[in-house]
Amino acid sequence: MERLQKILAAAGIASRRKCEEMILAGMVEVNGEKVTTLGVKADPAVDAITVNGKPIKSEKKIYLMLNKSKGVITSAKDPQGRKVVSDFLPGIKERVYPVGRLDYDTEGLLILTNDGEFANLLTHPSHHVPKTYRATVKGIPHGTALEQLQKGIKLEDGMTAPAEVEYHDVDTENKEATITITIYEGRNRQVRRMFEAIGHKVTRLKRIRFGEIGLDNLGRGKYRHLTPQEIKELLSIAQSKTHKVHKK
Repeated sequence: MERLQKILAAAGIASRRKCEEMILAGMVEVNGEKVTTLGVKADPAVDAITVNGKPIKSEKKIYLMLNKSKGVITSAKDPQGRKVVSDFLPGIKERVYPVGRLDYDTEGLLILTNDGEFANLLTHPSHHVPKTYRATVKGIPHGTALEQLQKGIKLEDGMTAPAEVEYHDVDTENKEATITITIYEGRNRQVRRMFEAIGHKVTRLKRIRFGEIGLDNLGRGKYRHLTPQEIKELLSIAQSKTHKVHKK
């Protein structure tokens, strides 16, 4: 017997947290009875479990890396008809969903999977999986401003964890700089808000690493399967009890 949200996540329905929301919303039934509270346990080999009236079934686990383009929605579908990440996964029959998000104007490395436990491990706030971005900003931040980001900076939703920050390129003629920043959280629009907090608006943002995995030569809008070793490395980082947020 396992908790219902864990069963749903393992079946590739969604991440565990999203599955919890679906249960609370009354979208899940076990043996014909609607479940609206968390903590209910079931046995997928014995019990009939449905989501929106459709029985769940186990899918082959799949792990992908997409180089997301700017102007693409990190979602399975969009009511406004804009391009979504699934439009860039030709040949993938399994229903996959993103591990974390990249906003509409952010490009770069996005991991997608139908393994809810894997997604939960990588995105849970307590696991501090590092994510590295390259941000082009207006103006050239002074070193003391970057030190604020390194120590942690106060945003409207609280202090950020310390970040790793370094100059990548400085364009004095156009008065802009490109900064490499590694964060250990996944708040909404976090990198953009961190730079705005020190007075420098981000004009371009690209995620270049997730854990130890980089984009390398993966073309924009292209995807590939993660290797077993890469999956193992990501899980190792997320599960490591000794992994701590970097501090300067």
